[in-house]
Amino acid sequence: MKKLFKLILNTIPRPLLIRLSYLARPIIALFLRGNTYTDPIDGKSFSKFLPYGYGTQRDNVLSPSTLSLERHRLLWVYLKSETNFFTAPAKVLHFAPEQAFYKRFRKLSHLDYTTTDLNSPLADIKADICNLPFKDNQYDIIFCNHVLEHIPDDTKAMQEMYRVLKPGGMAILQIPQDLNRAITFEDDSITDPKERAKIFGQYDHVRVYGRDYFDKLRTIGFAVDEIDYTTILSSREVDLYRLAQGEILPVCRKH
Repeated sequence: MKKLFKLILNTIPRPLLIRLSYLARPIIALFLRGNTYTDPIDGKSFSKFLPYGYGTQRDNVLSPSTLSLERHRLLWVYLKSETNFFTAPAKVLHFAPEQAFYKRFRKLSHLDYTTTDLNSPLADIKADICNLPFKDNQYDIIFCNHVLEHIPDDTKAMQEMYRVLKPGGMAILQIPQDLNRAITFEDDSITDPKERAKIFGQYDHVRVYGRDYFDKLRTIGFAVDEIDYTTILSSREVDLYRLAQGEILPVCRKH
């Protein structure tokens, strides 16, 4: 029965699978329960994670319980192990809040937690990242993960986040990474959605970031630590949590 269920899952188009997952999450988690892989966000273990991806699919990466991906689990493990995020009072601004985090962060009573986005129904404040309605030096922590690749004027977005971050504050600004690419690639002349998805990873991405992303953040004023946390974890932990080996966490500070 479990093998048949997995076979059916692999025949469902990925975008439809994601939508169905929100409704059928408890059933999917039940069929895939096991002890091979663990989602560190909720501590639940499974025989296998779900596949995910636009165009090129990645096998065994989508958690059946929290619907987290590699980047979400990496951030969670880092915050748990290396910061006082889960214990210390802080004023937090979260752009385009992810389902895997939203309710969990909201429940942390020591946080003054605000979500923002132009369109997301989870946003407390509807706002343009390039023109934020917040005062200077207002937030201790900013999360903006897999957002900047959608923003045509990412320089302005970075400047706005720097402006509203408090001196001494931390911003974690994850993006899809092609670390084999030295220079970020953009081409507005590519307008066909299928071609854009093929080249940029998704039809609504406007660039592919290279290694120069971190230096661009530095030109804005951030002090940037390029943290490969998968080198700090054991190979067993990387596989257990289904993390992407070599993914860099851009941990930014404002002096």
